[in-house]
Amino acid sequence: MNTTSEDMTRAVVQSTGLVGTISGIMRSLYGRLDSLGTYLHPVFDLSVRLGLAWIFWKSGLTKIQSWESTVMLFQYEYKVPLLPPEIAAFLGTGVELIMPALLAAGLAGRMAALVLFVFNIIAVISYPTLNIYGQLDHLWWGALLLIPIFRGPGKLSIDHLIRTRLWGH
Repeated sequence: MNTTSEDMTRAVVQSTGLVGTISGIMRSLYGRLDSLGTYLHPVFDLSVRLGLAWIFWKSGLTKIQSWESTVMLFQYEYKVPLLPPEIAAFLGTGVELIMPALLAAGLAGRMAALVLFVFNIIAVISYPTLNIYGQLDHLWWGALLLIPIFRGPGKLSIDHLIRTRLWGH
């Protein structure tokens, strides 16, 4: 019986050693990934901003390619409340060309993201025949816009440069 309990004790010590070794490796790996995240957060923030800016920018470019078609869309397809179609087309196109440029550069990044977030909601409301896939696209874009709204545009932005160089934060 003494031999069996010694074998069991030895097995427990060995297994604890293995668990301890695995635990140490996992802690080390987690620490390295965590420090890597410090470098990847700015890249993530930039990629979100650039991806969203590209989506809205392309839409704005499409609108200025044929102004007559754009105004017709605002007359017959889009149901923008309270605005005449010509003004709604002008404002919508302006938002889709100016705000993505600001968002991409990270200049007034939170404001640009907030304007695009509201614009995105208005787009869904004013286009009642938008299919489920279009609605999901807008939902996804809205969710992604929350990142620069709540976190700011990140370290790879003009806002960060202004904040650190001029204000010393």
